[in-house]
Amino acid sequence: MIVIGGGPVGEVAAERAARGGLQVALVEHERFGGECSYWACIPSKALLRPGNLLAAAKRVPGVPVGDKIDPAEVFARRDWFTGKGDDTGQVKWAEGAGIVPIRGHGRITGERKVTVDGGDELTARHAVIIATGSVPRTPSIPGLDTISPWGSREATSAEVVPRRLGVLGGGVVGVEMAQAFATLGAEVHLIISGERPLPRLPEFAGDAVIAGLREAGVTVHTGSGLDSVSAVDGGKELALKGGDRLVVDELLVATGRRPATDGLGVETVGLEAGAPLTTDDNGRVSAVDGDWLFAVGDVTGRAPLTHQGKYAARATGDSVAAQAAGKPVDSAAWSAHSATADHHAIPQVVFTDPEVASVGLAGPEEGKPHRVVDIDIAVAGSSLHADGYAGKARIVVDTERDVLVGATFVGQDVAELLHSATIAIVGEVPLPRLWHAVPSFPTISEVWLRLLEAYGL
Repeated sequence: MIVIGGGPVGEVAAERAARGGLQVALVEHERFGGECSYWACIPSKALLRPGNLLAAAKRVPGVPVGDKIDPAEVFARRDWFTGKGDDTGQVKWAEGAGIVPIRGHGRITGERKVTVDGGDELTARHAVIIATGSVPRTPSIPGLDTISPWGSREATSAEVVPRRLGVLGGGVVGVEMAQAFATLGAEVHLIISGERPLPRLPEFAGDAVIAGLREAGVTVHTGSGLDSVSAVDGGKELALKGGDRLVVDELLVATGRRPATDGLGVETVGLEAGAPLTTDDNGRVSAVDGDWLFAVGDVTGRAPLTHQGKYAARATGDSVAAQAAGKPVDSAAWSAHSATADHHAIPQVVFTDPEVASVGLAGPEEGKPHRVVDIDIAVAGSSLHADGYAGKARIVVDTERDVLVGATFVGQDVAELLHSATIAIVGEVPLPRLWHAVPSFPTISEVWLRLLEAYGL
């Protein structure tokens, strides 16, 4: 088997197939370990954690804390996690797992064939898996190509805190990096098109995050955008929709990502370059005949999150190994070979202060027997956790089956509440049974009892 893309998703697919008895080549043109390890999940959370910790400490009287964070120490800790881009450890891991790492750009040049950097041609006896992730989506803004804007990579790998930072985009990257750099000492302007960030989540989530950003010192420009940008003496001038102008030292463009299918040669097998690779739940690319081309992770557009991509990679790697061994591939929902959770239970955490943790539906679906329960997170555990604790919780219930189909938590340190909600949704635990899962006192998890009581149990 050949895997194109040596990030965490490709690594998992390769490992599972190798464990299943296949010889596996893993082709990567940048760093083994991928976007998440060096430019996204890991460094961004390393930048966010000190500010969140400082804010949390200030909410408990008697804790000796200062008012400022040392950016040099924060950057040094981030560099420890990323190894400053040294992927030697990941290469050794691959070799130890029985995988052959090949550094270079892989391109499909025919059925089961991959050419690396226009030279060596590899042939897969059983399958090719594409796990190339995603790349930033760049908006069309006059002058943007003249100012060398930051993308997420430049933000997470910065060595110096800019004095003034503009951030365009109210998604996860935008709000996380706006808050991280504000706590590191930058004057931050967040520019969003709507009235609140995180528009796909319940309104109370966006409202809480915008309040947290402002408390951290971020100036939020709502209902706005950029008409143009230009280089000026002393920085980059941003012409905001509505007529306002700002001068910043750096501009982070965080307006989303798209599947990285350019330059992969997918057109040689009838697919469209630049478009997501549509797959079934076993990871098989639906539009290609022959049961040999698979895709996992962001490149499919299904659930663009590292943990969800690794989940799909486990199912797909095992599916390919079973197929190669002549064993049946189980396409049934919730089987070991099917990434069924992509449709029902995708967990995600926004690591701002306050945190936002969500899984499943954010609200009721029209025409479905859904009921929403919203409550404040006001239990003994939250009061002990922080003075003035403010948080909210929501569950979405399928009232015909009496099971959870969605949950959202907003507040300090709510990320650890999420997995219990994910289990309840995936396991389709009936709420009368869930009532018997007694939360420990005094923990924030007692909010589960309050949610079920509000539902009527």
